[in-house]
Amino acid sequence: MKTIAIANQKGGTGKTTTAYNLGIALTQQGYRVLMVDFDPQGNLSCYCGIPPEQDLEQTITELLMKVAYEKTLSNRECVYQSKRTDDSAPQVDFIPSNLRLASFELAMGTMMCREVLLKTCLEQYSNQYDYCIIDNPPDIGLNVVNALAITDEVIVPVKVDEDALEGLDIVTEQIEDAKAFNPVLKLAGVLITSYQNTDGEAAGVEWLEQKTDFNILGIIRYSKKVAENTFMRKPIYEYSPCCGAAQGYKKFVTAYTG
Repeated sequence: MKTIAIANQKGGTGKTTTAYNLGIALTQQGYRVLMVDFDPQGNLSCYCGIPPEQDLEQTITELLMKVAYEKTLSNRECVYQSKRTDDSAPQVDFIPSNLRLASFELAMGTMMCREVLLKTCLEQYSNQYDYCIIDNPPDIGLNVVNALAITDEVIVPVKVDEDALEGLDIVTEQIEDAKAFNPVLKLAGVLITSYQNTDGEAAGVEWLEQKTDFNILGIIRYSKKVAENTFMRKPIYEYSPCCGAAQGYKKFVTAYTG
């Protein structure tokens, strides 16, 4: 199972949109995909049909708690299947999240082996899936550290503005630190999101291209259809297949999966 973390300590860069569209695209290509919502806000869970007001008893938090207290995990525990009101996209397996994860992250600080709790949780699924996609919170806390401990590659969605570009150094530093307990971890590259063809953003892309440690995986053009789709919860290339964002995600997924 290849594990891909979608991460950036800055919010609003398109992490969840990227995780969901990548997961659905891989499923449509015939791969077995498990998506993990590792953000207490639960946005990926919403995309998969679980609204935030639905108080689930089984989430990623309960899975982590069982591992932390050395309880036995049952087969496919906490795994749900995405819910759709139509048949226009394939269903995909996912592990949901909610605000309980934020409280548990605080408790993790005093636990033994706190950096590898998620790794222990997901090892049971390694033979059941081809890909695992982890949607991370916009921070550099213990949750993200746990995700990096099991991750093969990190994709960093980024908007082209000065604050976001400067923040990439924080992401790369965290990845380098995580290699101490996950030597295979690597930065796959950055995915530019909400791109508008202005002089300033073009200059930002040029700056990224000159940074040899930041491989550009694709450019997703700005489209108001992306904001509209937060209510529809569909893959963007299904909701508005002709918009620039949809075409960008198609090219990105095709290039990334080879």
